[in-house]
Amino acid sequence: MGKPTGFKEWGRQTPRKRDRLNRVRDWFEFVPLFEEGVAEEQGGRCMDCGVPFCMQGCPLGNRIPDWNDLVFRDQWKRAWIALDSTNNFPEFTGRLCPAPCEGACVLAVNQDAVTIELIEKQIAERAWSEGWVVPQPPRARTGKTVAVVGSGPAGLAAAAQLNRAGHTVTVYEKADRLGGLLRYGIPDFKIEKHVIDRRVALMRTEGVTFRTGVNVGADVSWSELKVQHDAVVVAIGAERPRDLEVPGRELDGVHLAMDFLTQQNRVVAGDKTVSGLSADGQRVVVLGGGDTGSDCMGTSHRQGAVSVTQLELLPAPPKHRADDNPWPQWPMVYRTSSSQEEGGDRAYGLMTKRLSGEDGKLTALHAVKVALETGPDGRMRFVEQPGGEVVIPCDLLVLAMGFVSPVAAALEEQLGVALDGRGNVQVGDGYMTNVEGVFAAGDAHRGASLIVWAIAEGREAARAVDAWLEGERSLLPTRGMDRAFGGR
Repeated sequence: MGKPTGFKEWGRQTPRKRDRLNRVRDWFEFVPLFEEGVAEEQGGRCMDCGVPFCMQGCPLGNRIPDWNDLVFRDQWKRAWIALDSTNNFPEFTGRLCPAPCEGACVLAVNQDAVTIELIEKQIAERAWSEGWVVPQPPRARTGKTVAVVGSGPAGLAAAAQLNRAGHTVTVYEKADRLGGLLRYGIPDFKIEKHVIDRRVALMRTEGVTFRTGVNVGADVSWSELKVQHDAVVVAIGAERPRDLEVPGRELDGVHLAMDFLTQQNRVVAGDKTVSGLSADGQRVVVLGGGDTGSDCMGTSHRQGAVSVTQLELLPAPPKHRADDNPWPQWPMVYRTSSSQEEGGDRAYGLMTKRLSGEDGKLTALHAVKVALETGPDGRMRFVEQPGGEVVIPCDLLVLAMGFVSPVAAALEEQLGVALDGRGNVQVGDGYMTNVEGVFAAGDAHRGASLIVWAIAEGREAARAVDAWLEGERSLLPTRGMDRAFGGR
């Protein structure tokens, strides 16, 4: 370990964000790197526990104590080698992952966790700036070809790993730019898109082929793709949103979160001059209390909303761990995101009943207060509270209630790939679907989840594809995956 008494001497520190009144005037990232010497101290807080629960909390099984110790000792290149060995895209996770590793940090039992995510970002950015991130093309090609459909984190991770194993990989993306939700579903103030571009450029240099503007299932059928390649990896994400089925849904001013975010991301990229779904001068209500809802709040602030209110159906979580949520489980506690820091209101325990408007345009959301109670059958249910009616003025309603499944009708019809009861792509051991040679990874089969799970599954699916093609595994396993998938 770095310093046995480090966690006693140094408290948790995070880089000071740009002032919220200034950062809402632009679309740039606002969380800087650590100042010189601070990251080393933060790495020194790591206790190098006998059982590193942080690694158990990380689906990638990142060697967190190792690179914390190396950062403390100012051995940054070795820290990069340790980080790169388990994570294809630490520059992504260091910005976007909610850090389940920190929730499982032993120090978090009664103190503030080690700043694992920010140290990860610091290592990654140091590696790029120092020139340590270099192309790693395979020494030889196997002669096998693999199609990866989808260029989100799961698809990119699968492509990177399969290419390094020597297979010839082509990534098919229906959008005009690569990155999936990283590109169009997450605002630039959380990840500037040059971060994606430099990684894609590296993968091109390594030999991965990318084809954008190809909607598999329409422009080319799934069955055709399967004939053209030795294996197919389905990494199409979970794009089907949860919609709002209440009277007034058809009113002008009600939009899905991904439509709202995508248009603004295209404006920032220079593809459009103005967003067709702007919050400028609008009273905005965001329905959904998760990360996507928070992103919609931050976007609304920057577009010039008059007011922003975020509504959540569930009750407010407690400020501290509940008795039924012990460490090292992910702490279900009250948090304030960077977008929520910037302004706006939050309300919990509200169920939308109807929408109203004038001349076909939305003017108000009608909700009722609800409580979560246990029913006679033992199941939790929402119970409307007497006198709990609430009317919220609203010109723009953004639906950010999550995603229910992938858009997989063409996959099912053209290839006969089986879906599970939730509409996700069903896989067996080794990430293979019921169709020989067709695999699935990430949100497409597990449902909407974390970026770190997408990368982990992309890596594991690639390992399964490689073993199926070659008869043996040449890729190292992703530690941590055994907890959820029986050691695949």
